[in-house]
Amino acid sequence: MAPEKMRVSLVLMILLMLLLVVASSASDHKQAEEEEEEEEEEEEEADRITALPGQPKVSFQQFSGYVTVNEVAARALFYWLTEAADEPSSKPLVVWLNGGPGCSSVAYGASEEIGPFRINRTASGLYLNKFSWNKLANLLFLETPAGVGFSYSNRSSDLLDTGDQRTAEDSLKFLIQWMERFPRYKKRELYLTGESYAGHYVPQLADAIVDYNSKSKNPINLRGFMVGNAVTDNYYDNLGTVTYWWSHAMISDETYRQLVNICDFRRQKESNECESLYYYAMDKEFGNIDQYNIYAPPCNNSDGSRTTRHSMRLPHQPYPMFRQLSGYDPCTEKYAEIYYNRPDVQKALHANTTRIPYKWTACSETLNRNWNDTDSSVLPIYRKLIAAGLRIWVFSGDVDSVVPVTATRYALAQLKLDTDIPWYPWYVKKQVGGWTEVYKGLTFATVRGAGHEVPLLKPRAALQLLTSFLAGQPLPSL
Repeated sequence: MAPEKMRVSLVLMILLMLLLVVASSASDHKQAEEEEEEEEEEEEEADRITALPGQPKVSFQQFSGYVTVNEVAARALFYWLTEAADEPSSKPLVVWLNGGPGCSSVAYGASEEIGPFRINRTASGLYLNKFSWNKLANLLFLETPAGVGFSYSNRSSDLLDTGDQRTAEDSLKFLIQWMERFPRYKKRELYLTGESYAGHYVPQLADAIVDYNSKSKNPINLRGFMVGNAVTDNYYDNLGTVTYWWSHAMISDETYRQLVNICDFRRQKESNECESLYYYAMDKEFGNIDQYNIYAPPCNNSDGSRTTRHSMRLPHQPYPMFRQLSGYDPCTEKYAEIYYNRPDVQKALHANTTRIPYKWTACSETLNRNWNDTDSSVLPIYRKLIAAGLRIWVFSGDVDSVVPVTATRYALAQLKLDTDIPWYPWYVKKQVGGWTEVYKGLTFATVRGAGHEVPLLKPRAALQLLTSFLAGQPLPSL
């Protein structure tokens, strides 16, 4: 064979071999992708909820289960996804976090605020919430950090050594891994929401996501966040709370003067004299009210005793909870603790699979007592995230005395934002739902007659908040 023909044959053989290698590689890659997809489908299917005990029939899908966020400690966070009632593939993903710190998003957000179900008085079953936020979005309730609700760690010291930083880190790890399990949400618009001490969790998680996105080839599509009656800044929260107590005639002029003069609201821990004043005000001057909704009657037990509800005492930092009065009818926290301790409910939720050595509770006092790091203010995070272009809304039920509207207004005023739309009343069904002001980079809204859990007391108004927030539109004026 001529040398030239030999060279041509050799080139053809090399090309053929290369084609075979490429084809084989493509085939292997395709097979790997198919295997990965099958594994994801299996994980998702294992988390599917067919029905909860006593649940009415629904058309939307539900999933729940665990995502491990630390292999060494076997630390795992529990979630519950309730997809949108209509066209879930076209709806955003809304994550809801409750605060405490140490309180469950399943107990509060899912079961008495924005979720599709409410628990009946006997805790024997569920009924539909006609103002559920899953009318507008896919809802992901996350119990964070480990030790809250069904979330757990096999390293018991984790429950004695946690705080803001680990909560944000673990919640970010959860989201990244959860989206691997549910890849259809990877590019979906994501919004973070929550209330109370989630006034820390939500912006801190948003901040962690923004930092993650700056380094990742697969960024999370975070668009914004919304928080209600949110712990924001130690000094202004505490000053605003004492001012609210006095302006709503809950405490005497003398107690107010003493609190302002004796207490140093910037301190991590107040003096014994100041602590005594707080207890005196709550015990002697507040009377038999619900601090979370000062115009509601308390929830009394059949024997005449009062049901206690987890509260946060001043200053607004994670000290041991002061057990105060409950006041919502039905007494939903009690019903949640009965319902979610039922073995059949836990089985349906794929929860408590490791047999946690303690009962499920709405809030963990162990976590609350041992909260070891807390930001004194999240206002610097607000400034950073406003600059990053996130949509940020803050709302406040105006009859809450735990994290009251005065506290939020004092704190947000420190941002010194320019006003886009001046203060005006907003409406729901031709009634004033509250008042709002739109700043450059942030919208603030009050909810008239709502307590600490706005969607529980004013569900229609809360749904309007979400509607306007997701649309990026100001709240409706008459």
